[in-house]
Amino acid sequence: MREFDLLVIGSGPAGQKAAIQAAKLRKRVAVIEKERVLGGSCINTGTLPSKTLKDAIYYLHGFKLRSFTNITYSLKKNMTLRDLMARKDLVIKHELEVITDQLERNDVEIIQGTASFVDQHILKVSAKSSDKDLLTAPFIVIATGSRPRRPEEIPFNDVTICDSDSILSTEVIPKSMIVMGGGVIGCEYASMFAAYGIKVTLFDKRNDLLRFVDQEIVQALIYHMRTNGVTMRLGEELDKVTTDERGLVVTTFKSGKTIITDVLLYAMGRIANTDMLNLTAVGITPDKMGQIKVNEHYQTEVPHIYAAGDVIGFPALAATSMEQGRLAACHAFHVEQSTLPTVLPYGIYTIPEISTVGKTEEELTKEGVPYEIGRAFYKEIARGQIVGDLEGLLKLIFHRTTLKLLGVHILGDGATELVHIGQAVLTYGGTVDFFVHNVFNYPTLAECYRTAALDGINRLARP
Repeated sequence: MREFDLLVIGSGPAGQKAAIQAAKLRKRVAVIEKERVLGGSCINTGTLPSKTLKDAIYYLHGFKLRSFTNITYSLKKNMTLRDLMARKDLVIKHELEVITDQLERNDVEIIQGTASFVDQHILKVSAKSSDKDLLTAPFIVIATGSRPRRPEEIPFNDVTICDSDSILSTEVIPKSMIVMGGGVIGCEYASMFAAYGIKVTLFDKRNDLLRFVDQEIVQALIYHMRTNGVTMRLGEELDKVTTDERGLVVTTFKSGKTIITDVLLYAMGRIANTDMLNLTAVGITPDKMGQIKVNEHYQTEVPHIYAAGDVIGFPALAATSMEQGRLAACHAFHVEQSTLPTVLPYGIYTIPEISTVGKTEEELTKEGVPYEIGRAFYKEIARGQIVGDLEGLLKLIFHRTTLKLLGVHILGDGATELVHIGQAVLTYGGTVDFFVHNVFNYPTLAECYRTAALDGINRLARP
């Protein structure tokens, strides 16, 4: 039996940062990864691949926005999905090299195999070669991530009926597609494939998309998606999914509607990867989605066993997972650290992008907070004209009396980058006066902050 100071199960963002943090404290650390490559779903099948694909499609879509329609047409005419995926493969390869180098440089041992608990301090690692290894440590971090939910009633074949992982292996560009799920992943894929020219139908049993996002921004996104050809089927209940003799996907709803498409993408929820860990052996009970309950220090029901990342549920972002893993390792080895920030930005990589930080109008209305809003439209900004995004919107929400910034919500080119300016002001309790009395580079989209702040203050001055 080999001994370590910390064992980390999973090499995704949470596992990487937990391992590196402990290694920086000169602890003997091992990362156990069941797949043949490091990085978890974030690098290999989730965040990075989908965002790289989105950027490739947006690049083509950008020619259209900038009026180079002939170039767009000639590119897309000869383009295959494999061509779009080539960029994704290059990015993944580079990131895997970076991750491997970081772990090895910090003397973190990488062990390939499937880990399961023997008792509260011992892990059994089963490799594909049938060898078994017993490892022990005073502290263990579970960072096994999540996978797409695949209900039994959906006849997945990973060719024409796919989940959000297997869709990335599709070779042929379909002419039509139904996306099941109006959450973040569903909206991202629906918008990017529609922007490419695929006829997309978006289905969800709920009537609202992205309910945690400011609804003015969501309605603007819906408008853009419909403009790009997305058909919305909201508030519908699924009956069944089959394939016909031509290999086409036939989706029927309880309302009597039938939709026939080349491809179905199922993107309704994810399940935590905890089913192979033998958690009953240590007294940890996951919920029905496989997620593990933790306290503010990321300790499970067993104090020396920690969990971080998608495996503990919301917010399930790569950025927050990294910090959760690091904080877990700090707590285990008695290194005092602050908790996870309360002001967290969210990025939704639709076309166009959405990014949001702070409170929404709906939340503030429910809480009874007096607020005002200020808007800036990209079409009013020189940089918006240059990049060809004439529909972008930056929205500030601030307190009517104190002028304290309460929320920033952006739809448009570069939204996920632009939001960090607002995040900084929110974190330090700033007011919209900061934007009014500062100078921004010209021409930039950042000028939207000043325009929106002035718009909001002008609203206060009106009789």
